[in-house]
Amino acid sequence: MPERNHDFGKFGAQGIKGHAAVARQLDALAGGIATPITARRGLTARLNYLTRTDHALQAARAAGLTVTARTIKAWREGRQSPSRKSLQQIEDAYRTVRRANVARHLAARLNKSGRGTRVEIHPLNQSQVARPLQRVVEYRTLNIRRWDRIIGAWAAGDDTGLDAAWVDEIVDLGSQWGQYEYVTNVGFGA
Repeated sequence: MPERNHDFGKFGAQGIKGHAAVARQLDALAGGIATPITARRGLTARLNYLTRTDHALQAARAAGLTVTARTIKAWREGRQSPSRKSLQQIEDAYRTVRRANVARHLAARLNKSGRGTRVEIHPLNQSQVARPLQRVVEYRTLNIRRWDRIIGAWAAGDDTGLDAAWVDEIVDLGSQWGQYEYVTNVGFGA
């Protein structure tokens, strides 16, 4: 696409890809266990979430949790402590399963029966860019009515699909949509 940035940050601009900001906001809306996994309570809560039903356990296995049921039982009872690698597997599996579980509900909330949700797009940070090289970018709002592709890609962990779905929505900003490929924040609520 001609509007894509090829050498972002060359002159000192700072920001993140818009779809990454959307994923961060969706993760915040999805909620979850607030206690860190390094705390006993956080680990136990995540293990309970991932193993409470056969369906949840299958999803956790598909998401990368490779330890045996015996090891999980030992972790729960406090007889063993998971390694850093295992903690990361548990956290990744928890995030993946949580996303899959809340995706349908979150899409319905954001679609609001076709009315959509207002999205605030905060432009990239140009404070470190020399004055003559700065672009005129401003805070923008956009109403997104179709969240299904965005939510589906987010739930699947498909970064490329999420980027494509996000770009398909921000082209509604008009001819300057490429200026919002990188942002400081994307905000919306459900």
